[in-house]
Amino acid sequence: MHQVQKSQVMAASPELLDVLSKDGQKTGISKPRGDVHRDGDYHRAVRVLIFAENTQQMLLQKRTDCKEAWAGLWDISTSGHISAGSSSLATASGRHNSADNLGLCHEDRRELHEEIGIKLPSDAFEFMFSYLEQSVTNDGKYVNNEYNDVYLITTLDPIPLDAFTLQESEVSGMKYLFWEDYRRLLAEGDPGFVPYDVNGQYGTLFEIISERYKGNVEERAMVLEKQLNRYCHVSLSAELTGLADADKEALGLLIKTAKIMDEIFSQQVWCSNPCLRDWLREHADESRLDKLKWMYYQINGTPWSALDENEPFLSTADSAIKLLPDATKPVNGWKGLEYRAAFPLSRPHGANFYPRDMEKREFELWNDSLSDDQKMQATGSFHTVRRQSEGMLDDAVFLSNDITNSYVHDLYSNPYSQEYQSLLAEAADLLYKAGNLSSSPSLTRFLHSNADAFESNDYHESHIAWTELDSKLDITIGPYETHRDTPPQYKATFKAIIGIRDDEAACKVKLFADNFQVLDKNLPIDEAYKSNVTNAATIRVVNLVYRAGSEPTEHIHVKTPKKHVTSLFCQDLKGTTSVSFDLPNDQRLTLLLKNVAKAKFKLLFQPITNVCVSEEQRGLLDFESLYTHVICREYCRALGPHAITLGNGQKSSVRMEMQELHSALEEAKASIVGLWAIRFLTDKDLLPEKLIKPMYVSFLTGCFHSLRFGLKKAHIQAQALLFNYLSEKGGIVLLPDETFYVDFDKVENGVESLSREILTVQGRGDKAAAKSLLDKYSVISQPLRGALKKLEMLQVPVDIAPAFPIWPEMN
Repeated sequence: MHQVQKSQVMAASPELLDVLSKDGQKTGISKPRGDVHRDGDYHRAVRVLIFAENTQQMLLQKRTDCKEAWAGLWDISTSGHISAGSSSLATASGRHNSADNLGLCHEDRRELHEEIGIKLPSDAFEFMFSYLEQSVTNDGKYVNNEYNDVYLITTLDPIPLDAFTLQESEVSGMKYLFWEDYRRLLAEGDPGFVPYDVNGQYGTLFEIISERYKGNVEERAMVLEKQLNRYCHVSLSAELTGLADADKEALGLLIKTAKIMDEIFSQQVWCSNPCLRDWLREHADESRLDKLKWMYYQINGTPWSALDENEPFLSTADSAIKLLPDATKPVNGWKGLEYRAAFPLSRPHGANFYPRDMEKREFELWNDSLSDDQKMQATGSFHTVRRQSEGMLDDAVFLSNDITNSYVHDLYSNPYSQEYQSLLAEAADLLYKAGNLSSSPSLTRFLHSNADAFESNDYHESHIAWTELDSKLDITIGPYETHRDTPPQYKATFKAIIGIRDDEAACKVKLFADNFQVLDKNLPIDEAYKSNVTNAATIRVVNLVYRAGSEPTEHIHVKTPKKHVTSLFCQDLKGTTSVSFDLPNDQRLTLLLKNVAKAKFKLLFQPITNVCVSEEQRGLLDFESLYTHVICREYCRALGPHAITLGNGQKSSVRMEMQELHSALEEAKASIVGLWAIRFLTDKDLLPEKLIKPMYVSFLTGCFHSLRFGLKKAHIQAQALLFNYLSEKGGIVLLPDETFYVDFDKVENGVESLSREILTVQGRGDKAAAKSLLDKYSVISQPLRGALKKLEMLQVPVDIAPAFPIWPEMN
């Protein structure tokens, strides 16, 4: 942690505020509070409301008669300016930061602790919204352009009025008022209350409280049951007879390690997520609703529903109750303050990798001040970003320095090896023991290098060992997925995938590997755009034995920059179950989960086919044909243009030219060229002709399955593109009975045509053409909308929820 030398103190220093831009971002400049209001500078403040759940009352404070604004009126629980270098949450809770210790704080800060004498941890504060308040008073001498961060604290019961310690210069009294009465008085413009616009965002606050406590238990239980019914529960297992006894013993240790990855991941999701999990589990048997909440939480691993664009299915009102006996001064007969551990209304973009109140501009200003090595940590995959001030409750110390235009950073990078030290130490010990038991040298190397990485925070050797793993027991364990950190997808979440190699699939894998260069040379594209790729992907097919932590939906991208710091980029979504993921680094490595694919085929594809595919073609649905395309699709990712030469002779790459369109177009290329490649190999008598028709029908069913997840993900946008393009070409036909039929002659012409179009767009680096293609075809067309609506009405399951019976056996 960066250490700063304290200097001469001077209690008379003016309070400094950070000057913001018009859009609320920090500029790196700070000024005295009086100057800020004189000049009309944009700045930030914090407002905190305390709500008593059992009595449905809000805590209000009465402002003193000497206040500069709204003197003598009843106001929300507490509020105050955010001092320069401080943060929203630190100001709300009264926690002094390192900036305070440098004099960037004022003795008059109006914080929860200072104003009314309450000390609460950060998990008590639920961020609700920010809003801009603008006013001019005192004959134009006081200009207020203030961004306000609003927090809600939910206590179980009202806090006794005798428990408060009031700051006499700020607060003259406290009282509780029923929230509906408070809203009514504000709406009526009662002159005894500080005005707030209940028709604006403050009205939203009251609406949220009303919705949380409306008490319709049966309605809420029915909603959760409907959400649960979208999943098919399935027990996943794999044949262990091929494992040596020592490897079976190692497997038990690896599953225990995976459980630790789950615990770390839970912490990474949000600070209060572990206690929410424990609370739901502990109270699951108290009512039908509590049982349903716990069941759906187990699928998602968070309070946000993966199948509903991460909309919350729980609120802070469902969360754990914590007791703080010393939060206030003691009151006879009162055991202390009980509050709900809060979590955000929507899934936070940065998860729990950053301070919850950190702004993008604050991160940028801090990052700009760092050395190159420090920047690699700040933006690296294996460091959290924390505040030095977190947890500090010391009195402020003030400096005499003139720092009106200075900016002191409170942020620092913390390596995962320290952030999760105790858990990773336990996991490393288990990995060392499992590695010592393993009969496979490559597995021993991977497990030991991963254990070393848990303690050193350097995963370079571990990732190399993963790509070179040659073992019947196939393991992926550690920090991989970065999708939770959106944007900018810097930080990786922990996961574990434990599988058994599928030897039967090796023949198909070998077939595509052996013919990779043949496919590349015969792609339906002009010679000028061919890339002459020489290295095929490495594909491993396994049957999943156990999974924990973050769950991938698509691909993990690994690059090893200077100084061997490995950073990872991927898509991750707890609450869905993928059939594959990969870890490419120039040469792509893909892991396919065959028993997951089989379970989805049986429980999801078959019902979808019965609803959406013409009766004549339903019997063509076939798992082996489907899975042949899955394997081929993964090989086809490396085919086609990658490094390209533009029309002006400039060297570039498809990724660089396509930019944000690259992922969707690349997914579309892999899938459509995969269909083309299977026909090509069939014509060469390398695959049986009987695969073709079942493959197209299975592909059609797969389109309906994927598109039920919405269009936000690149691979789903690709599926929409393929479906709509092939439909336009007559390859997929909507029948009068609203089922779909594959015209096998026309669909093959469409496949070759679309393969050529996408490959040519990539070869030319033509982003405009790519955008036109995606805009036109990556949509939920009317035929698709009708099919998806029918699947929803008939409650056809959307995904599987796997259980792993091996854990009780190994435990």
